[in-house]
Amino acid sequence: MKKTVVINVVALSGRLLGKHTPFLSQWISKRRQAAIKPVLPAVTCSAQSVYLTGKWPAENGIVGNGWYFKDECEIKFWRQSNRLVQSPKVWDALKAQNPEFTCANMFWWYNMYSSVDYAVTPRPLYPSDGRKLPDVHSQPMDLRDRLQQELGQFPLFSFWGPNANISSSKWIAEASMKVDEWYDPTLTLVYLPHLDYGLQKFGIDFDRIGTDLEEIDALCERLIGYYESKGAEVMLLSEYGITSVNHPIPVNQALRKAGYIQVKEELGLETLDAGTSKAFAVADHQVAHVYVNDPSEKEAVRLLLEALPGVEKVLDEEGKSAFHLNHERAGDLVAVADPNSWFTYYYWLDDNKAPDYARTVDIHRKPGYDPVEMFANPDIPFLKARLGWILLKKKLGFRYLMDVIPLRPDLVKGSHGRISESSMDWPVLITPESFGELAAEVSPTDIFRMIYDQVLRK
Repeated sequence: MKKTVVINVVALSGRLLGKHTPFLSQWISKRRQAAIKPVLPAVTCSAQSVYLTGKWPAENGIVGNGWYFKDECEIKFWRQSNRLVQSPKVWDALKAQNPEFTCANMFWWYNMYSSVDYAVTPRPLYPSDGRKLPDVHSQPMDLRDRLQQELGQFPLFSFWGPNANISSSKWIAEASMKVDEWYDPTLTLVYLPHLDYGLQKFGIDFDRIGTDLEEIDALCERLIGYYESKGAEVMLLSEYGITSVNHPIPVNQALRKAGYIQVKEELGLETLDAGTSKAFAVADHQVAHVYVNDPSEKEAVRLLLEALPGVEKVLDEEGKSAFHLNHERAGDLVAVADPNSWFTYYYWLDDNKAPDYARTVDIHRKPGYDPVEMFANPDIPFLKARLGWILLKKKLGFRYLMDVIPLRPDLVKGSHGRISESSMDWPVLITPESFGELAAEVSPTDIFRMIYDQVLRK
């Protein structure tokens, strides 16, 4: 079996390769390159699950980064158990071929309780005093302690939020190399999220994202150089490309105005009650799963969605089947944005009634994806002083509320999720020269077989 590494450079597309990526441009020139036609939705959990199973969401069950859990009547995002993925993974197939095969999964999603040999994934601690502390979960369990003793605490607050930066990707890269030194796995999966941050904030604006590209290029040079020195073959890919947007779609606010959404008042603020709502949307970038609890309203809801500015199409059962989204977890209807638009999760009609989590980084309680978490509110007077005071309280062990996220979707300038018209905005795939001929465009379901064949290549 051939020692293989698959590096996932999140959001890297052909459009981004150029003067700001000197190493990758040179490295790629000696290898095979293709564009991966994205899965719908083109988001992290769906894309990775298709790559690792070779099956579409209709079979593997991962219809987005989150969905409505109908048996619990709750919307949940960023779950971590690998048992949610309903198809066998590439490492299972390789282990069946050779029991000596081993796999390390470094931060690809659904990375808890899987059958890989070595795994590391973000898993914050939530003490009863209300704090959120950086940490990771690992397999084996003591790997977590060993890595953080060597590399320091995982920089969770640079992994997502207003302070997101290259530090988290550097930590993951260094941890991946440590795991390789200690265990020498046959297959290693490495996740580098850095490009996601600036691109969602600024869109395709090279004056704003040039430094981000240079940082990830330098990190790839270090990581690829290390693995190639160990005799590994390196495959590089991404999950989606990000394009510029300028129009947020308030899909839940439209459903609420039409009388479909039920809210509950809690301490003077409003929370979404999905179980008693006639219809609601689970917003996930440029795709929204719309669940219709009252079937008699489905056609009326469809017409409402189609009339919303920024909605390109609404998939019914036939449409979901065409895009391999016909799974019980998917919405009864699936709305897809046009190239310039994306969906907000906001359901309140008065910002004074927004729930307390709306102004915080809270990826688990929000009933939809919120890219505005990338920003600190520019309208807060003396913002730096306020942040300093909050951080001091945190350091001293007091309860604190980091309520500095604005309610301003207009700040977001980049998004993903739909299938872009140009393959220059699709995810990239780079394979070794020895891989042989590669079509200009490949299906995301092909990645499973490519990884499998690469590991078995002599």
